[in-house]
Amino acid sequence: MSFQFAYPAAFLLFVIPVVLFGWSRRKKWLFESAVLVYSSTFLVENLPSTWRVRWRGVPDGLWAGAWVFLVVGLARPQSGMVQQITRGQGVDIVLALDISGSMNALDFAPQNRLEAAKAVIASFVAGRSFDRIGLVVFAADAFQRVPLTLDYNALLASLNAIELAPALALTDGTAIGMGVASSGNLLRPSRAASKVIILLTDGANNAGSIGPLSAAQAVGALGMRVYTIGMGRNGQVQVPDVNGGTKLVESNLDENTLQKIASETGGQFFRAAELVDLQAVYNEINRLERSDIERISWVDWNELAPALVWIALGLFIMERLLRVTVFQVVP
Repeated sequence: MSFQFAYPAAFLLFVIPVVLFGWSRRKKWLFESAVLVYSSTFLVENLPSTWRVRWRGVPDGLWAGAWVFLVVGLARPQSGMVQQITRGQGVDIVLALDISGSMNALDFAPQNRLEAAKAVIASFVAGRSFDRIGLVVFAADAFQRVPLTLDYNALLASLNAIELAPALALTDGTAIGMGVASSGNLLRPSRAASKVIILLTDGANNAGSIGPLSAAQAVGALGMRVYTIGMGRNGQVQVPDVNGGTKLVESNLDENTLQKIASETGGQFFRAAELVDLQAVYNEINRLERSDIERISWVDWNELAPALVWIALGLFIMERLLRVTVFQVVP
């Protein structure tokens, strides 16, 4: 919430009463030799005064209050959300997230791999200011979930709603090539100097019509870099079973393919057996060449002047009525 005066120069009108008061004092001084002779008031000065005498300053107070409200109203006070055009530098990033059934593994307990990845990605997004970020999810196929945007609240809301492919009734699998290709399509219209795909998976490519290396070559030719993150521990890991317990399955991460994808596009491969390993990705992105970005927040001003002007009008009317009735002064 913000506040401003559209026409602050209107406050100069406060000078008018000061000038008039000074002029009246000067006029009194010029004509102070003109004296009216009247009888002594000694005999009546101890008589009790009426309420009209005691409250004789009320009309003047109403006039002064009305003038204050009128001038402030003419200055047009406004409240609302401020429009800001903030310029900075940023990177266009697409986050490609594996939602295959194997991301249900519990080697990041108490969370499964997907929930742990979502928490890290949310922390990454919260630290951005000018990076446009999009979101792609993939299992046996890839889906563009959020286009490139600076609306991080919308992005985080969509991220929080992501579930595993089996829970969404999607065909299970790990289509790494489709994830890279779909991310490249999302980035293709971008004019940013740095276009980055951060792909996180815990498996090997076993689905999709596009191979991982073919997709990497295509996006690399378009000037996009792919940073690949292999998530999960080697060997056997615990996975929930249908009976509410857990079972041991073999982790099948294909590090070699992930390394080739990163190398083909000028990116880097990161091994993330623990959440803290992912921080290396963020540090690398912060060193990238950045593009000028303009972020705009729109204004929705609320005009406060009409209420103030109506109050001033009401005070002026009250002042006039009192002067010609109960506080009438006979010349």
